[in-house]
Amino acid sequence: MDFQFSEEQVLLRDTTRDMLSRKYDPESRLKTIDSELGWSRDVWKQLAEVGVLGLGFDEDAGGQIEVLVVLTEIGRRLAPEPVLHAALGPGALIAEAGTEQQRALLDEVAGGERLLAFAHLEPGMRLPTATVATKAVRDGDSWTVSGTKNPVPAGDCADTLVVSAQLPDGGTGLFLVDAAATRRTPFRTFDGQRGAQIDFDSVAAEPLGEAADSSEAISRALVRISSGLCAEALGAMEEALRLTSEYLTQRKQFGVTLSKFQTLTQRAADMYVSLELARSMTFYAAMSVADDNLDTTIAARAKLQIGRSGRHIAQESIQLHGGIGVTAEYPISHYAARLTAIDRTLGSAQDQLHVLIDHLGDYEVVAL
Repeated sequence: MDFQFSEEQVLLRDTTRDMLSRKYDPESRLKTIDSELGWSRDVWKQLAEVGVLGLGFDEDAGGQIEVLVVLTEIGRRLAPEPVLHAALGPGALIAEAGTEQQRALLDEVAGGERLLAFAHLEPGMRLPTATVATKAVRDGDSWTVSGTKNPVPAGDCADTLVVSAQLPDGGTGLFLVDAAATRRTPFRTFDGQRGAQIDFDSVAAEPLGEAADSSEAISRALVRISSGLCAEALGAMEEALRLTSEYLTQRKQFGVTLSKFQTLTQRAADMYVSLELARSMTFYAAMSVADDNLDTTIAARAKLQIGRSGRHIAQESIQLHGGIGVTAEYPISHYAARLTAIDRTLGSAQDQLHVLIDHLGDYEVVAL
């Protein structure tokens, strides 16, 4: 099987990498995430010009492999722009389930003019499912939704929300809601990202597509987002290992560089093994999505390995750097924080393990 990127995918990767490398070094990134918005609209505009914000919306705009390529570079630079949560994730959901008129909104999303957010997770929801407490009420031809969504990644800056809610006749529907009509409580996460708690109090809503059970569309959207998170984590792990390896060749102890100590190089080699395991599972998840096999079990397998590899690489990176590894001024601590946050998003490694355990009955038992 050929795992090499095509010429177009390599060009997309290199263009995204060069643009983000010019914009973000550790110091400039810290200034950006400390700003009121938490990310750069100038970078957002450049991403739109490159075509990043419209990936996966239709066959001509690239697919999940292109999404993997871009989000890996986002993770490599720890770029704070909410590409996955404010564009690609909810955008793909609108593209799949929306009407022709609703899909027209995606032109503004791809152009960087409209920000989206998928308001699905709710307080106490350890693992995302299609069952939610937020309710939708119909009055003639009009709909309203009431409830609380938290956390909503990119919910603090979104213009339009894709909201999941219980339908009166059962099932879970999807609705488009004007974010300005809701009550938002923005917050900053410990890894520098932004989100919000969003409260809906009989807020006017427009059904996404038909007002019917959209549980399958929600499940598929969560698999795509999970795959995107794995790609972002892969980029972060690659850079964390690179920084650590570089540090070992430069830092001296007892008159020689740390790379001369066999125990430390063996630990770095173990980090590389974890990275390659994560890469394989990330590609597996993305290629499955690209083949329209949005299997929640595959997503759980990938997320489990990403969580384990990310934890190993993050902890070893800090240990091999010593005291400087935990300082805010040095980048390695920020990679560790982002990897930890990704592990906890849409279910931790431990949560994914329970998902896989619950599916053991789907397989035949081999008796010896």
